[in-house]
Amino acid sequence: MTQRRAYRWPQPLAGQQERIWYGGDYNPDQWPEEVWDDDVRLMKKAGVNLVSVGIFSWAKIETSEGVYDFDWLDRIIDKLGEAGIAVDLASATASPPMWLTQAHPEVLWKDYRGDVCQPGARQHWRPTSPVFREYALKLCRAMAEHYKGNPYVVAWHVSNEYGCHNRFDYSEDAEHAFQQWCEERYGTIDAVNDAWGTAFWAQRMNDFSEIVPPRFIGDGNFMNPGKLLDFKRFSSDALKAFYIAERDALAEITPNLPLTTNFMVSASGSVLDYDDWGDEVDFVSNDHYFIPGEAHLDELAFSASLVDGIARKDPWFLMEHSTSAVNWRDINYRKEPGQLVRDSLAHVAMGADAVCYFQWRQSKAGAEKFHSAMVPHAGEDSAVFRDVCELGADLNKLSDEGILGSRLAKSRVAVVFDYESEWATEHTATPTQHVHHVDEPLAWFRALADQGVTADVVPVRGAWDGYEMVVLPSVYLLSEETTRRVRDYVVGGGRLVVTYYTGISDEKDHVWLGGYPGSIRDVVGVRVEEFMPMGNDFTGVPDRLELSNGAVAHDIADVIGSVDESATVLATFKDNPWTGMDGVPAIVANTFGEGRSVYVGARLGREGLALSLPEILESLGMAEAGGNDGRVLHVEREGADGSRFVFSLNRTHETVRVPVEGEVVVSSFVDVDVDGETASIKPNGVIVTKK
Repeated sequence: MTQRRAYRWPQPLAGQQERIWYGGDYNPDQWPEEVWDDDVRLMKKAGVNLVSVGIFSWAKIETSEGVYDFDWLDRIIDKLGEAGIAVDLASATASPPMWLTQAHPEVLWKDYRGDVCQPGARQHWRPTSPVFREYALKLCRAMAEHYKGNPYVVAWHVSNEYGCHNRFDYSEDAEHAFQQWCEERYGTIDAVNDAWGTAFWAQRMNDFSEIVPPRFIGDGNFMNPGKLLDFKRFSSDALKAFYIAERDALAEITPNLPLTTNFMVSASGSVLDYDDWGDEVDFVSNDHYFIPGEAHLDELAFSASLVDGIARKDPWFLMEHSTSAVNWRDINYRKEPGQLVRDSLAHVAMGADAVCYFQWRQSKAGAEKFHSAMVPHAGEDSAVFRDVCELGADLNKLSDEGILGSRLAKSRVAVVFDYESEWATEHTATPTQHVHHVDEPLAWFRALADQGVTADVVPVRGAWDGYEMVVLPSVYLLSEETTRRVRDYVVGGGRLVVTYYTGISDEKDHVWLGGYPGSIRDVVGVRVEEFMPMGNDFTGVPDRLELSNGAVAHDIADVIGSVDESATVLATFKDNPWTGMDGVPAIVANTFGEGRSVYVGARLGREGLALSLPEILESLGMAEAGGNDGRVLHVEREGADGSRFVFSLNRTHETVRVPVEGEVVVSSFVDVDVDGETASIKPNGVIVTKK
């Protein structure tokens, strides 16, 4: 296992006190220089103390091969630094300039049909191209040599959102790199054949040179699932290797500066294995964009908790989010009043010690001109900019009160998330295309929140076995090592919840035989014989299945053929006798060693889980785990000195009254009573107290 890099955080400019970092992406090269002074004035007004510069500036910095223009960048960095605004400096390698791709079109990536991705947008480069790596690292070294010792640069922003557009490349460079990756992972071609199950459909290979990427195989055909899973692993590793090369080139020249790159962690985001990548950064950074609608706050909190898990509870950096609408959905909804401040404070609640936006000033041209910004098209006389200033004051107040140095308090409950299980369930030949790992963890996070429990979201490689209660939500892949951890956890007294679609296969996506959930059947006390998918694509097929406790299953249910003598059935399915599901166990509690487990054999969604949770928690001896008002997301950060910052965020569109715990530090859309003992939190409101 890779050793994790030592944690290093960007330090404040000389003479300044450490604060929550606040700012965003700044693109001065999009504006005439007469705008720069106004930018600095407004940044100071808003309380901005850091901006990221140069992210997409390669063509402006290296104007032609080997010809560098740092003058403009020097001027703006000096202007910012002299105003007390630190710079998170990008390596500028995210998108190659036209002169490079015209001279070396072989750096452009290819899609699975062999078509070349042409210049015209961004990230049009191959992660495995030795030619592109040479040019990119040359730029990194030039940047590092020029800015080493610069007093205003506090961190390196390496590239940008790796894999956002070039996650998969099917070029010849990628083919050779994939072959080498397989040889390093498996050692022999026979081991690859075994891992990929190539005895099926006569896919056996005699040599590593016969390995090809999962290119187009005809409409309606099915790619080898073992190969496809490994190609996703390889693609994450190939981009990571490129990042490491950039990181090391910069670090060799500027060893004093911490380095990061911005992840894209969200409830549905599985582009890269970000937990694996977390080992390679000096501090974890994330870009997060809200999901419109009723899940807005819950999804944000879930994602932020997962980032905290990836960071192993060290402070992390919110590198990008939006003040209001984005520009890349079919319909780009604005944020509601209050959400700009509340969303940012929710990230802080979950462990962020930096709050930054894309971007500082809203572009007047280009593909992102309708993406919201800290300074909108309407200018400083706008509700958005007034909220930006309010947030800056709130973050300064939190810094004054000593929130830096505190950490997200550990929950009693962990919800496990696994990138590779998501990749495996994305295959096109599964029991149902409507079920993936990625959906179930969020449903459990939300249902637990309805019970007043704010769970920690923990990567499968993380220390989930140190929690009182653990949920394995559709963790499709259970390796032998993870299986051992699960068994040891329950034997030692842990409380475990396992759901449908967990433990179906090992890390090679080879099915654990003998009945599901494979390697942990005895732990949960059930034996599932087959799946019962549900849908509405054919007349007369089942689209739902009721449970005896009032919950309703949809999409998939397990046909549990038997339960162990140590098990107790908590709920059964109710259906017409001819379906074979009437009376079949749906939720089963079990004892195993010193611990307890509950198996949930169907997709119940947030509502069904919330309905079932009281009995599940009681059977696990965790009935008292909640206790908070489920209408409010309750999060705490705890300091080494014993201080606690309590964040209460309204999850509803109704005003909710809550007790005030301690001294009010900041609040937004909140009325506190005259005695200071209770507060009314309005929709999109948040209150932070210190006790």
